[in-house]
Amino acid sequence: MLPRACQGRSGTYAAGVTTQEGPQADVLRWAAVQLGATAAVVSATGMREGGNPWLLRIDHDGQVIDAVLKTVTPEGVAGMATEVAALRVANRAGVPAPRILAVDASGEAAGTRAVLETAVPGRSRIPLDASPQRLRGLGAAVAALHSITTRPSPELPRRTRPIPASDFARDRREGRERSTPLLDAADDRVTRLPVPDSAPVLVHGDLWQGNTMWQGDRLTGLLDWDMAGVGHYGIDLSSLRLDAALTFGQGAAGSVLDGWEQRSGIEAADLAYWDAVAALNMPSDMAEFLPAIHDQGRPDLTAEELNTRRDAFLRAAIDRL
Repeated sequence: MLPRACQGRSGTYAAGVTTQEGPQADVLRWAAVQLGATAAVVSATGMREGGNPWLLRIDHDGQVIDAVLKTVTPEGVAGMATEVAALRVANRAGVPAPRILAVDASGEAAGTRAVLETAVPGRSRIPLDASPQRLRGLGAAVAALHSITTRPSPELPRRTRPIPASDFARDRREGRERSTPLLDAADDRVTRLPVPDSAPVLVHGDLWQGNTMWQGDRLTGLLDWDMAGVGHYGIDLSSLRLDAALTFGQGAAGSVLDGWEQRSGIEAADLAYWDAVAALNMPSDMAEFLPAIHDQGRPDLTAEELNTRRDAFLRAAIDRL
């Protein structure tokens, strides 16, 4: 199992992480039937560290169709409901993302709570180097998401930070997470400021490159919506800017912003605040996120390098506040 803060990044609905054992026969039969009475699962391949979610190959009358099966424990029901609600909104608006094929919220039909989604073509591996075109495309895709204004609901709650399943800043204040002078000073500065206001938009809530799919430099889909909600667009924009800075260096964050502003047609507001919030909701030692980052194709990145880059991003944000 990934560290607690990476759980939402494993594609399994945050607190409801399942084991790495393969899907049971009942849920595989349920998934196949969604495509046709005579359909059958040919194979089930774990997509994150060999486990849930599962890429299914389903034979339907001689045609093999790929689909993604996600199963969840009772603790992850809220995340499951959030993903389903967010994807339905995003699909209607034309945002590149999986489509919901079927949901068994009770587990009565599938033998376990499950969601079946379309498989998005491409790869989620993070390259060693990213072209400005790729980074601008990422920013533009997120701007399209943020064109969706909506109200909070039980399934899509109001969000005030990325990765809402974790609150590292609070944990440091309460002594459950070690800290550093920079993190303490930055947190003190941010907590004295009001949360910036904006028209409430749909936010993904856990945007990093491991939750994106690509064919070359073309983004084909945004994945893993269990931390979605409604809030300021800066939650997603700064989360992506930080991720780009962590994986490619500080200059990459500017290309993400360029793509977002070109697509949205406005200048991003309160960017320094949201940059700081994104950086503060990281573990004090980025080694905690290394398994997820290495699993996405960047074993070259070390905890020391990630800590240095996170701190540089945070200092730059605080200097602009």
